[in-house]
Amino acid sequence: MTATAVLTARALLLDMDGTLVNSDASVERVWRRWAERHGLDGDEVMKVVHGRQGYASMALLLPERPMEHNHADNARMLAEETADTEGVVAIPGALEFLASLRGLPHALVTSADVPLSTARMAAAGLEPPAVRVTAESVGASKPDPEGFLKGAAELGIAPADCVVFEDSGAGIAAGRAAGMTVVGIGPRAAVHEPDVVVEDLTKVRVSHAGDGTIHLHIG
Repeated sequence: MTATAVLTARALLLDMDGTLVNSDASVERVWRRWAERHGLDGDEVMKVVHGRQGYASMALLLPERPMEHNHADNARMLAEETADTEGVVAIPGALEFLASLRGLPHALVTSADVPLSTARMAAAGLEPPAVRVTAESVGASKPDPEGFLKGAAELGIAPADCVVFEDSGAGIAAGRAAGMTVVGIGPRAAVHEPDVVVEDLTKVRVSHAGDGTIHLHIG
């Protein structure tokens, strides 16, 4: 639905790729090369990979392949993506949005590992939140809710009091499964029916009350 709302929360949990950072060019280059190596249709591969850890995407795309091969391939892919930051830029409004969260409980919850998330945030000119839940922090990839639940726990906030910002189907499903309100960012999010959806972060304004409540003015 079109976002014209005021949401309240006590903490915000932020995806990175597609939400704070536009890394689509790098993702496309790396994953289309992988698709070609494995004789897969690149367009079909790109429908799967957003939001998930690489090994989880590979398990869906090559269901007969042993998982240890996926994990080994994933490690190589992460290194490729970390080295390829050409065209990585901030989502419109991301710099101002993050600045408005200073002093408020928030965390990055990403399927990237620490080196990749560090490289992409730096390439986009963004400072990562102090609390980061990365690939190394969890045992299950989105759409499993583990990452968002861990982010809430690290911030000391109940899941029901958290709002998730996401762009992918896997991420939106993870936020829902965690029992959180989900704000979808961009056209990729819209088809997965988050609670509200906005074009980008210029459409989100943050204010807060003395009682710890965060108000999100969306639209």
